[in-house]
Amino acid sequence: MKSIMVVGTTSHAGKSLLCAAICRILSRRGWRVAPFKGQNMANNAYVTANGGEIGYAQAVQAWAAGVVPWVEMNPVLLKPQGDMTSQVIIKGKAVGKVSATDYYEQYFDLGWRAIEESLHNLGTEFDLIVCEGAGSPAEINLKHRDLTNMRVAKHLNAMTLLVVDIERGGAFAHVVGTLELLEPDERALIKGIVINKFRGQRSILEPGIKWLEERTGIPVVGVIPYLEQVFPAEDSLDLLERKPRKFNGELNISVVKLPRIANFTDFDPLESEPTVGVKYVSPKHELGHPDAVILPGTKTTIPDLLLLQRTGMAEQIQNYAAAGGTVLGICGGFQILGQMIADPEGIEGQAGRFGGLGLLPVKSVITGQKIARQRQVTSNFPQAGLPVHGFEIHQGRSRIETQGPDAQGFEALFDDVNLGLVDKCQSVWGTYLHGMFDNGPWRRAWLNRLRQQRGLKSLPTGVPNYREQREKLLDSLAVNVERYLDLSVLLS
Repeated sequence: MKSIMVVGTTSHAGKSLLCAAICRILSRRGWRVAPFKGQNMANNAYVTANGGEIGYAQAVQAWAAGVVPWVEMNPVLLKPQGDMTSQVIIKGKAVGKVSATDYYEQYFDLGWRAIEESLHNLGTEFDLIVCEGAGSPAEINLKHRDLTNMRVAKHLNAMTLLVVDIERGGAFAHVVGTLELLEPDERALIKGIVINKFRGQRSILEPGIKWLEERTGIPVVGVIPYLEQVFPAEDSLDLLERKPRKFNGELNISVVKLPRIANFTDFDPLESEPTVGVKYVSPKHELGHPDAVILPGTKTTIPDLLLLQRTGMAEQIQNYAAAGGTVLGICGGFQILGQMIADPEGIEGQAGRFGGLGLLPVKSVITGQKIARQRQVTSNFPQAGLPVHGFEIHQGRSRIETQGPDAQGFEALFDDVNLGLVDKCQSVWGTYLHGMFDNGPWRRAWLNRLRQQRGLKSLPTGVPNYREQREKLLDSLAVNVERYLDLSVLLS
């Protein structure tokens, strides 16, 4: 099968964005393209139509290619749990939890079989596969168990690009050092070098490019300028690298940056709103007085709940809600806002029962069986009758308490009562639905509730869903990258 591989000299060199751009560029040229990443480590996940989990970055790349995300596009997904263990997802389904030291022995062969099967299936349906590597392909202590980089490139005999982030400094050393550490048959697959995140005049860089090409014998096929657009990232480390922006919007929303935060891509649509400032707040810091507080999803709900309680952030959120502030919990955040979370089997570590923040009449139990599915529901609040599409990913069941004083004054958020609740004042919200803010009319209706509290004029609710804005961003990404990237060496 015809394939392109993109590897990087370091993490965050720009592999994900470059793969998305190439997928859109080739799709616009008439190719039927599929993205692929053999093994991904991320807590940002997406649920495919058949209920399988893949890395969110591969879903974005699939949308860039104009195709529906498949589990075969990311056959191995590791979801870190913060205790030196990860949940292992094979072809969309959770198969176990493993430590880093045991992973190679227990899952390497199974993972490679899944990768081979997935590549075969993709090859029968698509003209070309755009593969993304992970980290660096030259980690000599890890290469024997690397399922993502040159093992895949060699299996496919893929025309491979090596991407370097010049903004980090030391770009030429990164490129030469990476090539020196590759085996001869691996190095032979590198057909082009891409210098990414370049700021400045190309003429100043030219002597370096000439030296690099002469030194390595490999052409520099692209010098891509620093792109200001922000796209979904693979892991929460990206939060540390995002530039502060729009914290002084008409509405200011704080997202509690839980240690094991998951699916913070839920908030990309909020960040796209010109009147909204989104700020990520550490549990160790002061909450302040934002217009709304969001407790996001987390890979390990109970350890993050205990941290909120130890740092005093739990009490801050409770006091904020008592004063009439708006609090929204999504997935693990929904469970944390409840009365109790039990983990009888110790799936998240310590077995036991733990008191939640007590803001919702919900009791949750962490179970071994995971729910992962797409959902199409109808809203009851903040505006009745709005269609809302999203997905669930959670390892646990929640029971909504219907008896007692704590259960009074709460309504079902959607037409499925098990999917979420809101109190009668519409101040405390909780849901299992990821992707809720992608739905433009619902997002605007929720924001207008906050705007009314501030005495601000309501925004129009007849807006398109975020996927249309994402399509424009992907088109813009492809147009900008295509200006600076020569793919002819890979396609000839």
